[in-house]
Amino acid sequence: MSELFKDIPEFTNIGESVTARTETLATFRELGPPDLCHVIKSSGSKTAQRDIGSYHYCSGVEASSSASLAAYMNSLQFSVEESPAWFGKGNGWRVREGTYCCFNAFSRVDMRVDVKIPGGVEAYVVDLRGDRHVASPELWQETYLSALLRAIRYADDASYRLAGYRKLDPITTPEAEIRFLKAAEAQFFKGWQLGSDPEIQVATIVTNHLTSAIIKYFSDSFRLDRAANLFERMMAKEPEVAALLAKSYIGMNEEIKAVKIMYSALEHNPQSYPILHAQCDLLLSKNKPEWAQQVAQQAVNSAPSEFVTWAKLTETYIELGQYDQALLTLNSCPMFTFNERDLHRMPTPVKTHLPVKKFIADSNILDEESARDNEADVALLRLPAPGLRGTFAKAYSLLTLLVSKIGWDELLKTRSVVFVMEEEYRLHKTTASVDLNGDVGDNSSTQGIRASSTVGEGSVPNTAVSDIPTIRISTESNRTGPSSAGMNGHGRNPSQEVKQMEAVLEKPETAQQINEEPGSPMALKGDEGETVSAFSNKRLCERWLDNLFLVLYEDLRVYTIWRAEISHFKTQHMSYRKTGTEWEILGELANRLHHKEEAKDAFQRCLDAKFSAKALIKLLEMYANEGDLQRTLNAAIRLTTYHHRWYMDAAYPSMIAHYLYKLGLIHGHAKIQYTLLSMNLPVGIFEIMQGYMKYAATFNVEGSEF
Repeated sequence: MSELFKDIPEFTNIGESVTARTETLATFRELGPPDLCHVIKSSGSKTAQRDIGSYHYCSGVEASSSASLAAYMNSLQFSVEESPAWFGKGNGWRVREGTYCCFNAFSRVDMRVDVKIPGGVEAYVVDLRGDRHVASPELWQETYLSALLRAIRYADDASYRLAGYRKLDPITTPEAEIRFLKAAEAQFFKGWQLGSDPEIQVATIVTNHLTSAIIKYFSDSFRLDRAANLFERMMAKEPEVAALLAKSYIGMNEEIKAVKIMYSALEHNPQSYPILHAQCDLLLSKNKPEWAQQVAQQAVNSAPSEFVTWAKLTETYIELGQYDQALLTLNSCPMFTFNERDLHRMPTPVKTHLPVKKFIADSNILDEESARDNEADVALLRLPAPGLRGTFAKAYSLLTLLVSKIGWDELLKTRSVVFVMEEEYRLHKTTASVDLNGDVGDNSSTQGIRASSTVGEGSVPNTAVSDIPTIRISTESNRTGPSSAGMNGHGRNPSQEVKQMEAVLEKPETAQQINEEPGSPMALKGDEGETVSAFSNKRLCERWLDNLFLVLYEDLRVYTIWRAEISHFKTQHMSYRKTGTEWEILGELANRLHHKEEAKDAFQRCLDAKFSAKALIKLLEMYANEGDLQRTLNAAIRLTTYHHRWYMDAAYPSMIAHYLYKLGLIHGHAKIQYTLLSMNLPVGIFEIMQGYMKYAATFNVEGSEF
């Protein structure tokens, strides 16, 4: 007889988990952390009672009232192992009481329900200061919607994963879906309070976690008609919602309706960048990049402080083949820090219990021993690109798209044409002593020239990973302010030095006339015969973009070595060996650099060597896009088993469900069902795969009728 749950994860502690959550409430910025469920189990008689406290995380539990949360707490009783006895039940362990915590992301409070079994239920609110308040119906509705949004938005988010995190299906019936839509409609105009994707600087009514969750939930199952109905009602109150409605219609293949809606909306609000972006995406899908570029330019003019507008303009320039303009536009992108997901900071538990369900252990589908094999070359483990987040990750993806179009050498040539190179700058320095590390324009690559060099045309940057500087938004920390007397250490006014330096940067012709010979290749003649700087029309490359070039160089260097090794081994008729982890890293590398076939081969070799959920997810996407039913199902079965092993029991929304439903559009769900039957899966594995099909039948997903 054990005091632990049979199939639910738990961390044993004395009771400090709820206290730790209260202390970190003020740090939650967006949707908040997963729900926390803390229980106390008792054993023995009243005179000799023994108590043990434990907790686990969960999502997908209906948080519409204290009764629904108390029902979940009561259901945990059935997961406690019963003690064997000859007659009746012995004095085994039972759930005596517990606390369920669910964060309300709208009002920034924590809804809590204390349950005593048997006994009463007490619901209350804890604010950011730790004070208690009464729970109102309005707060319950916000909490219900917050819990659903977390379950939908973070269903497949790798940065939102915790050990012992139990995920249940958030919406299981059509009635529950209607309730979700009603709650979303009631709170629609508060959605901006929740924050938005990391690429969006300022959350609005249109761009926030609420609208993103609605789009994700219905688009993954190709049922955007339900979302369109909601957005139509909202557009009557807020015309900018037309961007969401147009996206929904495009997803439903109702493009004519979408065009009419966008046309009408832009007549009333021509400065709405979400509507302009919806139009731009449609034009790009129709292979009209020249028209898309004009629309994207208008979006930049409407919202110049947003990263996404500049990124979209960069994308259109790449499609047009104007790579110099693409680089200049990418250089102009406003970058900002990436905020990590809201997660708990818990004290170390006394004991950790992560049980494996019996049918999963018996299936032998997961090879957890091989999954723990993480041996790999240090050069691969230290690649900096996987660590990029937010706007920097998006900018890097645009840079890799650019290099996939024109190659590294041509990219360097284009870079030297549009940006000031270090050698050019050195030739134009004056005799004035200028501290380049201090007061030159913010974020420019000329800062720190004495300490590090910039990649120039035909040159190779320092390839040591440790030399790659940290990507930062601002270099304010490097600046030194004037002294209290307003003078520097040499008795000169700093403002005079700044003016002198600006003159040097703005008029490099003077430096050229002083330092260069008339026949120098850097000396050019203007229309009136005066000497003109070779880089008078160039720009300074931002420091973060310099860093991304170094990151790209590292990726390309490792990729080139890898492909050269494979070619060499093939010509020598020798087998090329790597560990499973190395194949996984190489697959991600090839995928980042847009070499899909090489990535696919690496991921397949990775799975031959070890179990890897990362490789399976990528292969699932590739197989589904190719329409390969058998291989997609094989990957889906292994991934579903892996998810259930780690308590991710939700069938939808998930990437697996999305790609299965995508195959259903081609083959029909009946064929998928029969193929699963023909594979002779173990009973437990077949049942968890049926979860996807049951959801499709319940909600009438397209393809479920044939």
